[in-house]
Parts: sequence; structure tokens; C-alpha cells
Amino acid sequence: MTLRSRYTILTALVLALSSCAREEAANPASESDDSGRAPTTLDAGQPRLRVLFLGDSITAGYGLDPDQAFPALLQRRADSLGLAVDMINAGLSGETTAGGLRRIGWLLRAPVDILVLELGGNDGLRGVPVTDIRRNLEGIIDSLRVRAPEARVVLAGMMIPPNLGAEYTAAFRAVYPEVARSRETVLIPFLLEDVGGVTERMLDDGIHPNAEGHAVMAETVWETLAPMLRESN
Repeated sequence: MTLRSRYTILTALVLALSSCAREEAANPASESDDSGRAPTTLDAGQPRLRVLFLGDSITAGYGLDPDQAFPALLQRRADSLGLAVDMINAGLSGETTAGGLRRIGWLLRAPVDILVLELGGNDGLRGVPVTDIRRNLEGIIDSLRVRAPEARVVLAGMMIPPNLGAEYTAAFRAVYPEVARSRETVLIPFLLEDVGGVTERMLDDGIHPNAEGHAVMAETVWETLAPMLRESN
């Protein structure tokens, strides 16, 4: 299957999701969120917030069942709290910032209210110039704001091993706060906090998180995402 075909299939799935309502949580009123407030029951007529996760194999849940990837865990969390939210996982293994910039237009054919942008790790491992990484990340955010000026962005920061030298490693790490400032986005400083380098939370390859690692990442993202979701529900 060509890369273009994979993009087309993914886009078709995203567009299909825009016309489908997710099944309501079984007993949403029986649980409380972490603020102690009882959630409201989902209203069939309530507009659903759409959260798009644009990322690489980390977002895609490489090596795991898709239901174990952190976007799916966040969907279940939102459902259990009665939040009218659709979490769309557009993670693609091997994706780069340049690839994300190429396909963001396809993905934006469906509405997006919040973009969680997790890209750059593959660029860093390949030694892509940090100026290119920055330009691509900013281009993705700019494309979103042209189509959806009110949409919000959460930028997920990444780090890389020091294989390419301390100077490049530091410059790579600095890209994320720089982009967050220049494009006024919310920043998660390091998506793999308490996961990267923790053996029991990684697959045997030492690169990708396992199910336990994704559960930790879901908590990390939830801390940032939850206030945005509650503002709109």
C-alpha cells in the first residue's frame, strides 16, 4: 500500500467519524470526575468536541492494540465523565513533521476543535535540521488556524538521545517551547515524562511505550486537556 493510499484511508476514517455519534457511557451519572463533580449525561443533541491527535508511532500505539494507545484511553476517560468529545487518532508510524505538514490539509476536511500535535521524534533521530522541524510544526499550526481560527493547539514536546551531539540535542529540545511561544500554543514539555527510559513502561525496543507507558502518557495529556474539554461541555 502506498503512503498516499494510507493517507486517503485515514482521511476517510476521520471524515466518517464526523458523522457518527459515539455510544454513550453505560452509567455516566454514577461516576465523579477528579474535581468531585458528578458528570452530566450525554445529550444526543449536544455538539461534540473533536480532538485530533496528529502524531507518529507514539500516538498510533506502535506494538499495541489500538485500544491501548493513549488517545483511546483518553476517549474512555471522557466518556466515563459524560463529556461530549470525539478523540481522533491520526497517528502514523514513521511520521515526520514534513509528513504531518503534507497531510494536515486532508485531516482538516473534518472539523477540529483541539489539535494535539506530537511530531518531531523521527526528525530528531534522523538529524533533520531543527530549523526545518520548527518550520514544519509552525506550518501545521498555521494551517489549522486558517481553517479553524478558534481551534486550540496542544504541542507535545519530545526529547532525543544524545547520539547526534549535545548541541543538536539541546537545539532539538528547545524547538518545542520556541514553537509554543511563537504560535501561542499550550505546551506539554515532555510527553514521555516518567515513561522514556523506564524499562517497565517501554517495549523491548526501548523506543516505544508499552500499555503501562501509554496509561502514564494519558494521565500527562489529561492534565492539560481536561480543562479545555470542561470549558466546552
